[in-house]
Amino acid sequence: MNNPLLARFADVPSLIEPSFAARFEADLTTMMAHPDISKMMAAHFSAGDDFWFSSEDWRSAYRPYVVRDGVLMIPVKGVLLHDFPWAFGSLATGYTYIERALARGLEDGNVRGIALLGNSYGGEGLGCFEASNKIFAGRGIKPIHAIVDTAYSAGYAICSAAETITGSTTSGTGSIGVVMTHVDVSRAMETSGMKLTFVHFGKHKVDGNRYQPLPAEVEARWQSWCDEQGMQFCELVARNRGLDIKAVQATEAQCYLSSEALKLKLIDAVSPFDEAIGVFNADLSSADDDEEEIGMSTEPNKTNLGAPITAAALETARTEGTAAGKLEGAREGSTAERTRISAILGSEEAKGRTSLAQHLAFETEMSADAAKTMLGKAAVEAAPSAGKDPLSTRMDNVSNPQVGADGNADNSDDAQATRLASNVVQSYLGKPA
Repeated sequence: MNNPLLARFADVPSLIEPSFAARFEADLTTMMAHPDISKMMAAHFSAGDDFWFSSEDWRSAYRPYVVRDGVLMIPVKGVLLHDFPWAFGSLATGYTYIERALARGLEDGNVRGIALLGNSYGGEGLGCFEASNKIFAGRGIKPIHAIVDTAYSAGYAICSAAETITGSTTSGTGSIGVVMTHVDVSRAMETSGMKLTFVHFGKHKVDGNRYQPLPAEVEARWQSWCDEQGMQFCELVARNRGLDIKAVQATEAQCYLSSEALKLKLIDAVSPFDEAIGVFNADLSSADDDEEEIGMSTEPNKTNLGAPITAAALETARTEGTAAGKLEGAREGSTAERTRISAILGSEEAKGRTSLAQHLAFETEMSADAAKTMLGKAAVEAAPSAGKDPLSTRMDNVSNPQVGADGNADNSDDAQATRLASNVVQSYLGKPA
């Protein structure tokens, strides 16, 4: 295999939609033929403060940082690659680039919100869930919205971490699954009169080589790898989208057009790109106005910010009306959720209990009143270490979804309060929660 990027996908679990195999290979082949790719691969990492280049530098075209009307546009396009700090047009995007653009946008005072522009049929499993976790953590700092034409497999794993997702009328989403491939060329070699002999130590040293048929034992092991990573994928989407894990599993890696995806809650609305961006901007402006009003209040704890947001209310906001109504509903649900978060984080009870307040605000659906009650009973936390950026602080409170978690667990306010109180007590006692 002469293409080093294509070779990354040989005999390993990958998050690719197989129906795009021809385009997948064509995109990576086109990339490797481009005159700039050799220079990019040679330069490769710039992990320090010089990650971003001046507009005069040729490399800046492959690390775009585009902010329009306060919205940072982050492309999630083509083949998604691990350990690749570039965005190569519509052909490929690196998880490292997405993470660095996200981190910069969260700290940039000129950025009010972040838009993920999805047009990807998948990519490498390595690095994908980690990037999704960082986006999920980042949406607790600034609003993050995904606008997708295509978001399959790894592309959907990334875009699902946004607060809301808008698809076009012909968009495709889904393919929540894992695939491995094995090429057996043993018959072709036999026909050509060639025979390859492996001399090796260790029974499994040459498992899965292409010059021999794939043994049943090895195939079963590969299947177990796919099953494990596939469950992690389902857990990730269930958490990101607030769905039942069984509902995600039931998709069986199927691909869906926007009308079907909307019914399954894989997306929140259907709208052309320009309209989706316009609504996102309007939502950000509305949120800015709300923040200004809150900031002017002399009695913030006597406002109506603590009104509980029920799952039923959010469900109604998501599903009412036509496509335009659905988009408006998503906006209302997003605004209501930010109101709940502001009530928790801005409460008197949150002072000195920042980590617990952030957990209640971002990781549970607990009402503001219930959260403030719990905060009032919790011990004051130790002062945080200086110098941490906002995303790192949020990531400290985000863990990978737990494979095998009970999708039928009781998530009522009382149940969540009981579980969290137990964890808090155990942590203070120095015992594992």
